[in-house]
Parts: sequence; C-alpha cells; structure tokens
Amino acid sequence: MIIKAHEFNKINSNQTKIILLYGKNEGHKKEIINTISKDINQFLSYEQEEIINNQNLLFENIFSGSLFDEKKTIIVKRVNDKFLKIVEKIDQSKIKDSIIILIADTLEKKSKLRSKFEKEKNLICIAFYPDNEQIMLKLASNFLRNKKIPHSTSIINLITNKCNGDREILFNELNKIESFYKSGKQITGEIISKLINLIENHDISELVDNYLAKNDKKIISILNENNFSNDDCIAITRTFIVKTKKLLNLAKEYEKNNNIELTISSARPPIFWKDKEITKKQIYSWSPHNIQKLLFKLNNLELLIKKNINLAISLILDFILDKRLEN
Repeated sequence: MIIKAHEFNKINSNQTKIILLYGKNEGHKKEIINTISKDINQFLSYEQEEIINNQNLLFENIFSGSLFDEKKTIIVKRVNDKFLKIVEKIDQSKIKDSIIILIADTLEKKSKLRSKFEKEKNLICIAFYPDNEQIMLKLASNFLRNKKIPHSTSIINLITNKCNGDREILFNELNKIESFYKSGKQITGEIISKLINLIENHDISELVDNYLAKNDKKIISILNENNFSNDDCIAITRTFIVKTKKLLNLAKEYEKNNNIELTISSARPPIFWKDKEITKKQIYSWSPHNIQKLLFKLNNLELLIKKNINLAISLILDFILDKRLEN
C-alpha cells in the first residue's frame, strides 16, 4: 500500500510490521524512522548483504520476543529486488514485538520489490523525493521562529542555498546556529557565512563544475593538485548529483526559450554572479537527454562506491576520465 511521506501517521504498527522507504531524501527518511520508532528503545541495523548471507540474523529477531518485552526496530539498509524473496518468507502474523523498516535508494517503477509493497494491503511503501526550495525555506523559517532566533529572508536564503536540498544537512547547520545564538552572540549574514559549513569542499565543487563545463585541462590540474580520500569520494558523488540535477533543470529551460540570459536570470535558487559564466558553458555543453544519462551513471556510481568504499578513488577517477558521454 502506498502512503505519502506526510501521511506516515496513518501507519498502525500493530497491523503493519514491514515498511519500505525508498528515494533520495535521506534526511526525511530519518525523520520518519524516528517518528515511527519513538516509543521503541531497541534498534538493530543490518545491510542487505548481511541478511542475504545469513537470514537467521533477521528471522531469529522477528520471530522471537524480547526477554524484557521491549519492542524492536529492525532496519535493513540498501535493499533492492534481491530482498524480495526474504520478504515473501516473512509471515507478519508471527512477528513478535518488532517493526521492520527496509531502506532503499531509488527504485524504478519496474522494481519487483516496490511493486509488491505498493500492491499488498499489509505492506507499506513510502517514496521520498528531494526537498525543493520552498520546502527548505519553510523548514528553516519554522525552525528559527520556533527557537525565537532573529532572522531575515536573506539569512534564510543564505542557509538553504548552502544545503543543496538536503534537510539533514539543513538541520545540522540550524542546530549550529542555535548553539551560537544561545551563547549570546548576534546572528548576522556575515556570521552565518562563517559559521555554517560550505556543503561542498571548494576543490570538490571546482572539480564538478569543470567536469560539467568539459574543461579537461582544469580537471587534470585539480586531480593532480589534490589527494582525495575514499571518504571524499562520497562527497564528490553527492556534489555531482546535486549539481547535475540543477543543470538538468537549466538545460530544459534553455531548450524551451533558447535564451541563455533569461535561463540564468530566472534560475531558482539564483545563480551567483561568479558562477554565471561557467554555468553558461555547462548549459551549452550538455543536452537534457545526455544529462539524464549522466544522472543514471552517477546514481550507479554512488551505489558502487557505497558497496566498495576501498575502491572509491579508482571508481571516481574512471568515471571522471571516461569521455564516452558526449553530445
């Protein structure tokens, strides 16, 4: 059964024991998990591959009660269609004091796992989409208002523009601002700029911008000047995905109006003056069709890196230096 993210309060944990959360909005997923499990103290977390290799890890927990009659939240991360056979083995009527939450990345409409959860009444399926500008602005404004922190529209825009549509990052930054304000210091735009993290490391942001602008010499120079770590590769892929999605919207708009200046000036969130020239080059360099192909490759790259973190550097370099995606 499909339930929208804002309707999660309809879930009856006494009737529904297995919930599938899928999509790109990790921060929103965590909020829902915390709400569903607010009265549950015992958490167990597994990767899909752990369960596939040893199904008893799951079944021994869901079919046996707790010694202390405590409810359990069992989370299985990075699930895909390979997990369907395990779901089909679970008799929800025999689950004791547990709720199982399956967390997946993007699941296409043809996904058998997604289809099963959408069609069966005793299973819950919730899709999570990236937060748009309006939602991010509302979340930031409500937080600052509830905490009675003085703020202006420009300060809210400054905060949200640095969070790339990720509400988890947004609340991390807002919590920093709250702590700063409680120390008795004044909140200003300049202070905000210094206080919050730039979500993209400058070198990472520059690398992605030049890749999208197809500045090969600059790309090689950045790679030679930096010693990126395996952990940096996760940040690189996320920055790639965020910037590529923004470019896709711009490229589609340019395709409609065939006016580069209008496309740049009407962009939301606004494009800073220092980024306008390289953004124009990016728009000229990619068609919407090829940007969509690039996003598909980036999503696969992100999954590969998460599964093979020790090979992350090699995977990133292979991707960046592969020139097969051309208009």
